[in-house]
Amino acid sequence: MGLLDGLGNVLGDVMSGKQVDFLAVAGQIFNNVGGMNGILAQLEQAGLGDQVKSWIGTGSNMPISAEQIKSALSSEQLQQIAQRFGIDIDQLAPLLAQHLPQAVDQASPDGVLPSS
Repeated sequence: MGLLDGLGNVLGDVMSGKQVDFLAVAGQIFNNVGGMNGILAQLEQAGLGDQVKSWIGTGSNMPISAEQIKSALSSEQLQQIAQRFGIDIDQLAPLLAQHLPQAVDQASPDGVLPSS
């Protein structure tokens, strides 16, 4: 099974409410757009540093909105990520807003995000 086939299955799982290792999927998807660390750096530069720190830290995760995702990432990046997921670009920002905080939190269980 290729990566895109796997992403289609993961997307189906996400939409049906099944548990998904979004961290593993995110790592693969974000690889072409600067990696997870690159995405987080862009979010911080867009004024979302408090949210990012909360995801990496050991406390509760602050939410992020789809609009904040759209403002922080370029249209090209969003298009590339949507293509990797195999979804319409309009579905991407809400999906990231829902799952990115948890994915980053899972990647940093001790309050430290490993280098990509």
